[in-house]
Amino acid sequence: MALVEMKVPVIGESISEVTLSSWLVGNGEYVKLDQPICEFESDKATLEFPAEAAGKLIYVAAEGDDIQIGALVAKIDTSVAAPAGDAAPAAPAPEKKEEAPAAPAPAPTATSHAAGHPSPAAAKILRENGTATSAVTGTGKGGRITKEDAQKAVASASAPAPVKAPAAKPAAPAPQKPNFGTRSFSRGEERKKMSRMRRTIAKRLVSAKNNTAMLTTFNEADMTGIFAMRKKYQEQFVEKFGIKLGFMSLFSKACAKVLMEMPDVNAFIDGDHTIFHDYADISIAISTDTGLVVPPVKNVESLSLAEIEWAIKELAGKARSGKLTIEEMTGGTFAITNGGIFGSMMSTPILNEPQSAILGMHNIIQRPVAINGEVVIRPMMYLALSYDHRVIDGKSSVTFLKKVKELVEDPTSLLLDL
Repeated sequence: MALVEMKVPVIGESISEVTLSSWLVGNGEYVKLDQPICEFESDKATLEFPAEAAGKLIYVAAEGDDIQIGALVAKIDTSVAAPAGDAAPAAPAPEKKEEAPAAPAPAPTATSHAAGHPSPAAAKILRENGTATSAVTGTGKGGRITKEDAQKAVASASAPAPVKAPAAKPAAPAPQKPNFGTRSFSRGEERKKMSRMRRTIAKRLVSAKNNTAMLTTFNEADMTGIFAMRKKYQEQFVEKFGIKLGFMSLFSKACAKVLMEMPDVNAFIDGDHTIFHDYADISIAISTDTGLVVPPVKNVESLSLAEIEWAIKELAGKARSGKLTIEEMTGGTFAITNGGIFGSMMSTPILNEPQSAILGMHNIIQRPVAINGEVVIRPMMYLALSYDHRVIDGKSSVTFLKKVKELVEDPTSLLLDL
C-alpha cells in the first residue's frame, strides 16, 4: 500500500487554523489527481482542497473539525486502480453488417459524496427557510447543492397556492375563556457550532472594544448636491463607463482626499510606533450570507470615480460568491460601512483593527432644516466617525468629519480637487 498524506496547506500569513466545512468525496471513494476532495473555511474565505494524487480516499478528519495548518486531513492509497467506469473506453469492434446491432448497455453511473450535499451558503438558506435538502436537486459539481439551487427551491416552496372560492362562513362559536393549562407551547432549542468566519468576527469585535480607546463623533450631510449631480450626469456616466455612479465612490473619494491632508486619521499603532501611509486603501464593508467582510479598494486617492465603482462591484461580487482571495481581504488603512442600505438612521461603527478610524453612512431621510433663516426640506444623512483616541484626538476627528461633509455637500469641489 502506497499512501500519500494530504495536509492543510499554508493559506496566508495570518491564518494558523481552518475548519473542514464539508467533504466533496465519500470516504473510500476513488479520486483523480487535482479533483477537489473537501472545502476548508478559513477566517476570511472558503477554499477547495484538491487531491495531490489519484487513488482511494481515506478520511482522517471529520466535517466540522478545526485543523491546524500542516495537520493531516486525509490519505490517498495510490495502489488502488481506478474503477471500471473511470477507465478509458476500449476501441470498438469491427461492425458486422449481417447482424443487427445490439442495444448499447447503459453507461455506469458514478455516485458522488457531493450529491445532495449543500454548500455552506446553500445550507444556511435551506435551514433558515425550513427546506429539506432532499427536496432540492443539486446542479453543482458532482450534484452538489449550490446557493442558487437553494434560492430557487425556497422561492418555489413559497409560491402562493391557487386561490379557492371562499366557503360559506360557519356560525360563529360562542366565546370561550382561554384555558392555558390545556395548551402546549413550542420551546425547542438548537445548539449549533458557530462558523469560523462568525467566530473570527466575534473575536475581532471584542478585541476592538477592549484594546482600543474607541470614541464616535457625529455630523450630518445635505445630499442635495450629490442628488443633483447624479441626476444630471448619471446617463452619460453609465454610457461611458458601463456602471452607475453611486454614493460609495463619492464618499470613498472624499475620505481619501481628506486622509491625504490628515495623515493621523490614516495611521495605526504597531507596538510603540505609529505607522503612517502616503496612500489610502479604503476597506468597504460588504454583507454576505456568512458574515461581514471588509476587502480594501487600494489607492483610492489615485482612482477615478468609475474605477472605484468597478473595484467595489468586483469585490462585492467575489465576496458574495465566496471567491475572495486572502490577498484581496488583506490590508486597508481606513474603512467605510453603509448601514443606510438596511435602513439604519444612526449607529456607532466598530473599528476594523488595526485601522484607527471608520466612517459610518446611514439612510437618507427628507427632513426639515434651517437654511439662511428659512425652514426647508432636504435629503439628509447622518454620518458617524468612530476613531481610536490613542492615535486621533478629538479635534482631528471632528475636523476630518467636517471636511468630508463639506466635500460631499459640494461634489464639484471634490471633482475639481479644490
